[in-house]
Amino acid sequence: MSKVNFERLFTPLQVGPMLVPNRICETTNTINSSMAPGLIDEHFIAHHVAKARGGTGWIGGETWLLNFPFPPETRDEIGLSVGFASHWAAYQHPAFADGMKHFCDEVHQAGSVAVIQLTHLSAAWAPSPVPVVGAQDYTPHALGDEEIEFCLNTYADAAACAKDMGADGVEIHCAHETLAYSFLSPTTNQRTDRWGGGPQERIRFVVEVLERVRKRIGNSLALGIRMSGQEFRQGGYDNMGMREMLYAIGETGLLDFVDIDVGHCWGAPSYVPSSYYGHAEFRESGKAARADLDPTIAVMFTGRINDPVVAEDLIKGGYCDLVGMVRAGIADPEFANKAREGRLSEIRRCISCTRCIDEAAEPLTFPYAPTCSVNPVTGNELRWKEQYRPADKPKRVVVVGAGLAGCEAARVAAMRGHQVTLLEQGKRVGGQLLIAAKAPGRDDFEDQVYFEENEMARLGVDVRLETNADIAAIKALSPDAVVIATGSIPRVPKGIPGIDLPHVVQGWDVMRGNASTGNRVAVIAQEDYYETPCVAEFLAERGKQVEVFHKSAHLGTEIARYSIGMVLSRMERCGVTVHPNLILAQIQANGLEFVSSFGGKTYRKEGFDSVVLVYGSVPQHDLYDQLKAEGRIRQLYLAGAAWLPRRMAEATQHGASIGLVI
Repeated sequence: MSKVNFERLFTPLQVGPMLVPNRICETTNTINSSMAPGLIDEHFIAHHVAKARGGTGWIGGETWLLNFPFPPETRDEIGLSVGFASHWAAYQHPAFADGMKHFCDEVHQAGSVAVIQLTHLSAAWAPSPVPVVGAQDYTPHALGDEEIEFCLNTYADAAACAKDMGADGVEIHCAHETLAYSFLSPTTNQRTDRWGGGPQERIRFVVEVLERVRKRIGNSLALGIRMSGQEFRQGGYDNMGMREMLYAIGETGLLDFVDIDVGHCWGAPSYVPSSYYGHAEFRESGKAARADLDPTIAVMFTGRINDPVVAEDLIKGGYCDLVGMVRAGIADPEFANKAREGRLSEIRRCISCTRCIDEAAEPLTFPYAPTCSVNPVTGNELRWKEQYRPADKPKRVVVVGAGLAGCEAARVAAMRGHQVTLLEQGKRVGGQLLIAAKAPGRDDFEDQVYFEENEMARLGVDVRLETNADIAAIKALSPDAVVIATGSIPRVPKGIPGIDLPHVVQGWDVMRGNASTGNRVAVIAQEDYYETPCVAEFLAERGKQVEVFHKSAHLGTEIARYSIGMVLSRMERCGVTVHPNLILAQIQANGLEFVSSFGGKTYRKEGFDSVVLVYGSVPQHDLYDQLKAEGRIRQLYLAGAAWLPRRMAEATQHGASIGLVI
């Protein structure tokens, strides 16, 4: 047990009429936890209420989108995903109201408060026809007075509905490319009428929203705004600009709280800071917001906070009164309770990979279930509740391979009461996580390794490191069930002349420190996720001249918008040169030959001391095949990358699922 004294984090705070039981907040998000588009269903409730039961004091749920067709029935479809849990003015639907009432009741029963966020997305319409450059490039429609009036009233109508549904507070979203944000920003609001001008004029839209909302909800609900402390875009406002606007809004007497973060949807930094940023790196924005506000207005700061000690320090340091920690609760819904009880080593910490928000914003499947790279329960709360049960008869379980899938299989099996032995040929558990953690900006990935190590010890798993498991070694343990989680190995392309030359090495070996390179390095990439930029930056940090030859149009085509800007900017800063649309055809001692990905034209590059291959991986399942062929082990499972190399979340869920069925 940790003896950390949380003097502030677990003290109540009065926010207007709302008493928040502690300072840990799930700020409103768009994780898309509902399986019923636009409605509040049992999946939505299970996901968010799990955090309330886990001790989080403030539950924000998911954004209410107020977008509604303007007369004459003009639809705004730009940038609006069907995956948003509360899209298309769904608050007007009776089934939505019933679901939200149930949600608020469950939050209250768990001892937390429910705060509803209202937003219009600034998609097809904005205060000024300023071209938007981002995931989509378009010029929005400039709102007329009648349309502005319509929007103002939708906020008030929705707030009244939130009150009727049992909410404790209402937050107006004034950040992240929302409509209210576009009125605040000098980059998007270039009007010269009463809705635009200097900072004192640009706040008019937000103030009128607050006035109308307050008239509808009275003084029985807390009222606040979410606002960017800094835009981090050309021509945008900084902390001082935020302070000027926020002070004027605060002087109206309408605010009970303000929720501060930084950044925007496109580029770097994103308002969802990845592991490339420090913990609470932009905390000064919280302190800047607090500087001029009436002390009765509570300030929340949000931005990559996954540690209760950091959260406590933020409050003590005067950076904020409340701490927004959405992803911390996604990674571990019991985060707050574990911190309060001193069980810090049991906290499964968010590694800031952004997988949760990346796929929620751009879902590839529908209906969509949220995912987390380190928590298999995220998005599976109901299935886990149904399927998890102590084992009827404890079994002897052998798990081979202590990567993420193997560790999760061992952990869940041990939780259920099985006697588990974990065999790992390396010196430490973690598998490919240990490689990933060596990449620049990814050291937090090792937090999951620490978690698994602590869980193995806590649950009594017999971990045997530096052990080469073969059939004889497995049989000697007399297992009732065996899980083969031997992972994958780097793929070596076939049919390329020179691929076996001595100056050709694998990216994994470079990261492990098992292979060295010369000064001028060619990285040959056939994968579209993080491995290529991680290897390139790793080498560049060590003084190498790195050139990447990539099959696609640019690096990281599968990296989502919240991280890709930072990844590409880091490549640029460290001097990595990228050659797109090239496929390796031949390696020679003095040069490389490529073929264009599309046109078939041949190119030659010379002068490289080393060639580093990044071609993805292939499963390693020979041991499984041998055991299956023998047929003596009735419960035999193939887990994680040994079955199919995928991403962390899939390995986590696959391993845990096997642990559930043993």
